[in-house]
Amino acid sequence: MDNPAPPAILAGMNAISDLLIVGGGLNGPALALAAGQAGLSSTVIDAMPVDTATAHDFDGRSYALALASQRMLARLGLWDMLKDDVQPMLEIKVSDGRAGEGAAFLGLHFDHSEIEEGPMGYMVEDRYLRRALMQAMEATDLIRHLPDTRVAGQKTDATGVSVTLEGGEVLRGRILIGADGRQSGTARRAGIRRTGWRYGQTALVCAIAHDLPHHGIAHQLFMPSGPLAILPLTGNRSSIVWSESDDAAARINALPDEDYLTALRPRFGDFLGAISLAGDRFTYPLSLSLANSFVADRLALVGDAAHGVHPIAGQGLNAGFRDVAALAHVLTHAQRRGEDVAQSDVLARYQQWRRFDTATLAGATDIFNRLFSNDNPLLRAGRDLGMKAVQSVPALRRGFIREAAGLTGDLPDLMRG
Repeated sequence: MDNPAPPAILAGMNAISDLLIVGGGLNGPALALAAGQAGLSSTVIDAMPVDTATAHDFDGRSYALALASQRMLARLGLWDMLKDDVQPMLEIKVSDGRAGEGAAFLGLHFDHSEIEEGPMGYMVEDRYLRRALMQAMEATDLIRHLPDTRVAGQKTDATGVSVTLEGGEVLRGRILIGADGRQSGTARRAGIRRTGWRYGQTALVCAIAHDLPHHGIAHQLFMPSGPLAILPLTGNRSSIVWSESDDAAARINALPDEDYLTALRPRFGDFLGAISLAGDRFTYPLSLSLANSFVADRLALVGDAAHGVHPIAGQGLNAGFRDVAALAHVLTHAQRRGEDVAQSDVLARYQQWRRFDTATLAGATDIFNRLFSNDNPLLRAGRDLGMKAVQSVPALRRGFIREAAGLTGDLPDLMRG
């Protein structure tokens, strides 16, 4: 079947793009680059000013990239720009914890040497990843980037999609992509509702410097008030994602820096020596949020616009990148077969691929958070026994390592070895 000829109304418009992508954070630019490899053009509508997106100063924000996500970035030509500024995660240690105990008891220990593919993942600072994406978009002729630009409206018709910008300009495209976060205006304007709930928890996020080396080890401590992740950055630095009840988090975040560290130290422990802040502090209310559909007529959602999960497993960005890789896979293969990539049956393949996986991830993180964010002695004993059982069975342990590395399930082309 040949590609259908573009309607005259589209063929005569210079501003037409195959993809109109609303959201210029991380998933939107990544999708534009992936689509470009299939010869599909994109316009990325980005509310963030370009100076903010390419800032050189470290603000404390970092991401845990699973090995599968690293493969995708390499396939997109970004890894050479990032590899000197990332920290490999060589081990993951998981345990129950209490304030004052730090990382004393280690219930689970995952070592990258148990799989053949390499490190389980990498920690990368927001400034490096965002800058690499911006530079790659600028170097790609098939991508038009519109920074500091907001959408006022959208419309779908028989020949394509139209997006009206706040300044009045109207853009035309074949497919509209919502990569605009949990409060996605793209999804809302399309009539896509969401299912979810708040956890009554807030994540306190910062970076710290410490005296002793971390040796590439990530720690996940399950405290009664919520999980505490200590994730290795380059040098003697670590990223902290620290969950507390909403009220406690508000009190802690209102403290001066030194008092903030005083609250953190008994939870953190002294296994890395003295600690100090190494960037700004952030807070994020924690919730579960799933779009009831990932697609609509000539529309698809990716990343947080489609799903937002608890950060307990550090899979938020990885799930978004898996959306990007899956959608790019579906569009690329449809293009090669001569299908109209904007048709509903093509986009349905993307939804069928990703919606079950993300619902499973959301359910798993929800259960883990409820199971571990308490100090019930019976539950504590049961989960400690469970962790010891997994630790004692190499096949189970290896399975968890591969899951953390993003190597399980049906992998899109961009994430295969």
